Amino acid sequence: MAEDQGSRAGRRAGMREVASLAGVAISSVSRVLSGHPDVSAEMRERVLDAVAQLEYEPDFLAQSLRRGQTMSVGFVLADISNPLMADIVLGAEATLRGRGYSLLLMSSENDPALDGAHIRFLQARRVDGLILSLASETDPATLDVLGGVTVPMVVVDRALDPALGASAVVNDHATGMRAAIGHLVSVGHRRIALIGGRPETLPARQREQAMRAAIAELGGGVEGIYLPGPFSREHGREAAHRVLGAEDRPTALVAGGNQVLIGALEVIGELGLRVGRDLSLVTCDDVPLSTLYRPPIASISRDTVGLGATAARLLLDRLGDEPGPPRTAVLPTTYTPRASVAPPSA
Repeated sequence: MAEDQGSRAGRRAGMREVASLAGVAISSVSRVLSGHPDVSAEMRERVLDAVAQLEYEPDFLAQSLRRGQTMSVGFVLADISNPLMADIVLGAEATLRGRGYSLLLMSSENDPALDGAHIRFLQARRVDGLILSLASETDPATLDVLGGVTVPMVVVDRALDPALGASAVVNDHATGMRAAIGHLVSVGHRRIALIGGRPETLPARQREQAMRAAIAELGGGVEGIYLPGPFSREHGREAAHRVLGAEDRPTALVAGGNQVLIGALEVIGELGLRVGRDLSLVTCDDVPLSTLYRPPIASISRDTVGLGATAARLLLDRLGDEPGPPRTAVLPTTYTPRASVAPPSA
């Protein structure tokens, strides 16, 4: 066994050896490793088994030179400190890695000026495509840079002018928000606050619009209070202080993001309010804190790993031998009621 391992370490298995062990043509191995769709499940399994046995490592540098590609994708994140971004990146990276692409990450720290700078930098690095979670969809400087991008683009939970030619994967934020507001109203809440994001991002717009629509449809004298701002802990703190410190504070609060939730919870604790008794609480995005907190927090959730994986698949569609037109994929949101929502106290 030691001799076999030593002889294998001393040389590198080639594609011809993989083809021989799998009993297929070299062209079939190439199609499997490049992710070509016209490959049977049985052939794919045989080739991948042979790759594993021989510990074959494709020479991506040689492939890049032949194709005129770098086999790399740039990913610009609005805020890398947001735990949700880790899930989105995980889904994208795993999907791209399976097709031989590496991922270059850059964080804009919610600053639109950095979005443009990062996009220019990644283009200079000759990435084959871009995945973008922009700090702003409307910043003129960012849009000007995007107008000059020459590689395929996919935006994550953002909406851009179709003329820019970007694919998109977005969430249906309205469905989850409508369900949450319906639940709050059904247990007796008539004054509900939303600490949301900036309207120049799709999630913030959809959530506020959906809450306004739900309140209008439900009627019954329900009042909505809207506090837009950055998706940040600081905004969560400032807005929660403002609305919960008022004499006529709302009986229910919706935190429009996981970072906003942290800031809001800090203020709730400082004011001595009891979640589920003095104040009902709902959060957007079902992070671990939602279930670890006591009482557990009702959540509007989405598949963030799936969001990243779908973004990667949309980009790969544009990078294939027969690239299709830009597409938009819409993923659902769901509402999970928990003990943080209860009838308002007297």
